[in-house]
This record gives sequence, C-alpha cells and structure tokens, in this order.
Amino acid sequence: MADPILYRKRLIPEECILLKDDTVLYRDEQVIVTGWNSLKPRKDLHHGCSCYYLSKGIKVSRFYKEDNSLLYWYCDIVDYDYDITSDTYIVTDLLADVVIYPDGFVKVVDLDELVTARESGILSEDNLKKALLRLDYLLRTIYAGDFPALQKPTEDYYIRSC
Repeated sequence: MADPILYRKRLIPEECILLKDDTVLYRDEQVIVTGWNSLKPRKDLHHGCSCYYLSKGIKVSRFYKEDNSLLYWYCDIVDYDYDITSDTYIVTDLLADVVIYPDGFVKVVDLDELVTARESGILSEDNLKKALLRLDYLLRTIYAGDFPALQKPTEDYYIRSC
C-alpha cells in the first residue's frame, strides 16, 4: 500500500495542517503508524511516533525528548474523513486528550474545550458523543491494564526503525 496523505485538523485553535514531514512506517486497514519531528520546536518535545487507530477513533503517540528518552504518552480522541480517490485522511482532533507519564500517572486534559466547542457550535452533538464514548473506551483500556496493546504498534514499527 502506498503512503497516504495525512492532515491534522484542530478545532481549537482552528487549523488544518498537512503532515508532509511525517514518515509512514506501517499501514493497514486498521492502523497507520508514523514517525515525526515536532512541528513547532519546544524545549521538552523533540520527536515521536503515533499510531492512528482508525476504527477506534484514537491516536496514541509517544513523545520523546531530544535525548530520545520518553517524555510521555499522549492520546488524542479523534475522528477522520477518508478520501479513497486521493488516499487522503483528515484526522480531526475531538479535543479530549489523555496523557500517561512514564511513572504511570494518567491525566485527562482539555475537557473544558469540549464544552467551549459545543457551546460555540464548532463541535456537533454527534461529535461530542463520539468524543466522550472514545474517551471512555480509552480510559477503560488504560485502567484495565490493557494500554500496552495500544503501545505495541509504535514499538513494533517505530522503535525498530530507529
């Protein structure tokens, strides 16, 4: 399968960015695994890898420091649109995120943005429901001790490629 074209669409702030520098490491009907460097240089975040779980509506990313040590796992709740003709995915961030630190601490962030986006009309009721149900699925997976299964594709394809 050829590499797809990937866009990251954010609602807050509103933007849609072509991920032209991301490297697709693996792709099938269920997942896309990419490696990337930070779009905007930061002191802490340097590079990482992501696994897009297309049917689950989540993106699980490893965020690394410049010295290649793990900063944390960052999990986005997403939706996507796919154009088969151009093999293009527009992955929309549905705002709620989960951060998992190396010590196992789990932090849910940006829930206030769900309310802001819904009240301002940029997030539909359907997408609000999707976001909450996908967040629930992710948290249940984490709390059940099954998060390593979601980490596996990044270990299989990103770490092996380094």
